Amino acid sequence: MISVLRKLLRALPAILGIALFCGAVYVVQKEFRNLKIADIKLAVDSIPHSALAIAGGFTVLAYVVLTFYDRLGTIYAGNKVSYARVALASFCAYSLSHNLGFAAVSGAAVRYRLYAQWGLSALQIGKVIAFCSLTFVLGAGVLGGLILFNEPQSVPFFGNTVPVWVLYGVAALMWGTVVAYVLLAKFLGELNIRGHVVHLPHWRMALVQVVLATVDVAVTAGIMHALLPPAPGLTYLRFLGVYLASYSAGLVATVPGGLGVFDTAMLLGLSPYMEAPQIVGAIVVFRLYYYIIPLFISGFLFTGNEVLLRGRGFLAGFSRFSGLAPVMRASEPDFAVAAASSAVILCGGLLLAIGVIEPRPDFSWVDPDFVDVVETAGQFIPSLIGAALIVLAIKMAQRVKLAWGATIVLLVIAALFAISQGERFWISGALLAAALLIAPFRSAFYRKAQLFSGPMDGTTALTVLGLAGCVTALAMFEPHVRWLDNDSWWQVVLSQDVPNSLRASVAFTVGISLVAIGRLLRPGHVSALAWTPETRLRFAALGALPPVEADGMVWGEAERAAIAYRHVGGVLLALGDPVGAPSDQTSAIWRLRDLAAQEGLDPAVWGAGPRMLRIYANLGLTAMQLGPDGLPVAHEGPPDERPGTRYLVCKAERDLKLLLPLLPQLADASGAN
Repeated sequence: MISVLRKLLRALPAILGIALFCGAVYVVQKEFRNLKIADIKLAVDSIPHSALAIAGGFTVLAYVVLTFYDRLGTIYAGNKVSYARVALASFCAYSLSHNLGFAAVSGAAVRYRLYAQWGLSALQIGKVIAFCSLTFVLGAGVLGGLILFNEPQSVPFFGNTVPVWVLYGVAALMWGTVVAYVLLAKFLGELNIRGHVVHLPHWRMALVQVVLATVDVAVTAGIMHALLPPAPGLTYLRFLGVYLASYSAGLVATVPGGLGVFDTAMLLGLSPYMEAPQIVGAIVVFRLYYYIIPLFISGFLFTGNEVLLRGRGFLAGFSRFSGLAPVMRASEPDFAVAAASSAVILCGGLLLAIGVIEPRPDFSWVDPDFVDVVETAGQFIPSLIGAALIVLAIKMAQRVKLAWGATIVLLVIAALFAISQGERFWISGALLAAALLIAPFRSAFYRKAQLFSGPMDGTTALTVLGLAGCVTALAMFEPHVRWLDNDSWWQVVLSQDVPNSLRASVAFTVGISLVAIGRLLRPGHVSALAWTPETRLRFAALGALPPVEADGMVWGEAERAAIAYRHVGGVLLALGDPVGAPSDQTSAIWRLRDLAAQEGLDPAVWGAGPRMLRIYANLGLTAMQLGPDGLPVAHEGPPDERPGTRYLVCKAERDLKLLLPLLPQLADASGAN
């Protein structure tokens, strides 16, 4: 029963995200069914140049403020980094996580890559990440309380449905939490959370956190506020309430960039003050300023850093400086995966919106027979590919090799289709550029998909047949909607000019197709070997002494590296780093994580060396150096790279108290062995 509840709790964020996204689609259909593409384009064109300049200035200021999150974070972690380096790490991390949405996969990977290069330990980097996350929450609490006390009706969804006294209570709770944080920092200094001691920053730093985060949220909201036309009754404070609620909904939904959820909440919250095309036009420019342009700039900056780092390592040869290279290379795939996934999501969004940003071209100069073939497909095929690419991006973030290959194929197909449309060369160029960006990183995607992880069972065969049937059905639907001005599948679903039965059929078929793609591209089920004498021999054949006691062993994807493990309560505890071929060790770690997830457990590693700490940190695990007695010791500097240094790596806030009594026994067993 407990394991079932644990699995439900872990699935809750995904369920909530799906619910919010479905709610967003419903609201768009119900409230904005008369939205016209031409009106949106007119609204974008009507934004004054002065407003564009002001919004651009606010964008620069917003990212400058974010750099001080990391600046304070490194001071709190005990390893102050120069502002120039902090600015690079902060800008690259935030621009990527804003677009991808999964900060633990995207922004954290960038920080681990850069801060490790500058001498911070995995524990210190984890502190920086936690500090930055908390800082935003403090600012949202201050402004959220201010809005709920002064303009409670401005909050979308709740302002006109929840009693005012309830909103006042929430506001008091927000402010109380912020005040309590500062007071705890001043008078207590640390918290003991399930056996894990959390050291709070100095109370003056806590106050700076609150002020900094408040300014950050206010300035970021100012970007979009500057892009909106003046509207009677829409004060900045009321707009801030709409923005903060919308942004929070996007974060809770964990949809990349809050796509759809943020936009719908903004539409709903601002609809009493202005027309929908004006709102959508401002959202389009806001996303361009705050999301897309910074992403490309940070990509060039990060790539430049990598080129310089590789150059220095080459010139240094086998010097001590270049000795850090193996640790650095261990984290390179994490950024590659995050960057590739983010680029694919952008391409998917581009193809979904292709009818909005680019009308049907003029085919008067093309052979009539060819025109008939191309116009038959209309926007239907690109929009379907766009939806599929977003699903594939999620699977790419999980390092599925088949998702990487399928993404490149779909990007090329979409680019060729865009070329066939006549005047969409810039779209095809963007898609081909994304394919070229992704192609070199094949080694970063090493996990087998469910489709190819074993013999095809009945469920997998049914899923494949279902996907084929959905594709066939969509091909049959298209001729019935080609007469629309824009026949993207989602616009067919929202159109009032199409029979309800057809709208429902298209929505259902697309939904089933995306679910089928997601199921087929799931990482394959992880199988483990029981710890038998034969398993011990196979482990020893990899070049290491097998542990005396273990419950099983899990292979890497290529079965050239392995990890032995034990079950300890709700933890799947690996007994040391992977052994075997270095090229397969990273996948062995990820498969251990997947095995733990299958069994409803938390992954942990006892006796880890400093070489793999970057990989463990990317899984959200905290590293604690072990002393001679087998217990964690205080260690705030860079990882000790001496051969005898070992770490306990776990989710400390949940599992450290459980593991502590076991550590001396493991140390004794290791010494005896």
